[in-house]
Amino acid sequence: MAKHLNDKVGSMEYDKLIAGITPPVKVASGIITKLSAAATYPRGTVLCRSSGTGGDGKLKILGTTASSNETLTPDCILCDDEDIGTDADANVAVYVMGCFNEDALTVGEEYTITQADKDALRERGIYLAQVLD
Repeated sequence: MAKHLNDKVGSMEYDKLIAGITPPVKVASGIITKLSAAATYPRGTVLCRSSGTGGDGKLKILGTTASSNETLTPDCILCDDEDIGTDADANVAVYVMGCFNEDALTVGEEYTITQADKDALRERGIYLAQVLD
C-alpha cells in the first residue's frame, strides 16, 4: 500500500512538562554520575551539577546529599526517561533552557524544590510555571 503525504505517521501524548514557549527550549548533553544502585530517572528529573574541590562536574538528581567539599547546584532537566546504572556514567540529553511545569518535575525522594533551587534554575534560563488543567 502506498503512503500519502497526508497519512498519519504517529501520535504524541502531552505530558505537561513544557509549560510555555518563552524562553525557547534548548537541549544539550550531560553526564549523570553512576549510581550505587541502578535506577530509572524519568523525563523531567531536575539535575544538579557537582562542583567545588570535591566535585567532578557531572550531574546528580536534585536532593542528593553533597559529599565533602562538593557543591550541588540545580542546573538542568532530563529530556527523556533514562536508566542509570552502576558500572558507568550515563550520557544524556538535558534541557538547559525553557519554561517547565513545576508539578511535572521529579526530584530526589523526600526532597521539595526550594525557592533557592528555582532561583538557581532561573539564572541558567530555566523558568518554572504552573499548568492549569
